[in-house]
Amino acid sequence: MSWLHLGVAVIFEIAVAISAGNARGFTRPGWTAATLVSGAIGTFFLSLALLTFDVGVGYAIWTSVAGVGVVILGALFFGQRLGWQKLLGIALVIGGVVGLRLSGAA
Repeated sequence: MSWLHLGVAVIFEIAVAISAGNARGFTRPGWTAATLVSGAIGTFFLSLALLTFDVGVGYAIWTSVAGVGVVILGALFFGQRLGWQKLLGIALVIGGVVGLRLSGAA
């Protein structure tokens, strides 16, 4: 169940990043609200996952997978460039997450 909680937390963390990017310094009320609500929900689900995961490992996986998700969605939907450097970075992050998982963290 902790992996499900962590997955939901990742989805909301991605929503935080996308919403914050559109909030334009919290000058757009709808996007600002979406940022704050998504952040609260994501943090709640992260806290549930951290009942099982080591804090450092759970947090590292949460931020890493969400970061990869934001980069991929930025390329797919927002016209952001996805060059070989970003692809290499994604591969390294995924390798790190796999390494943390293999450490027996949860």
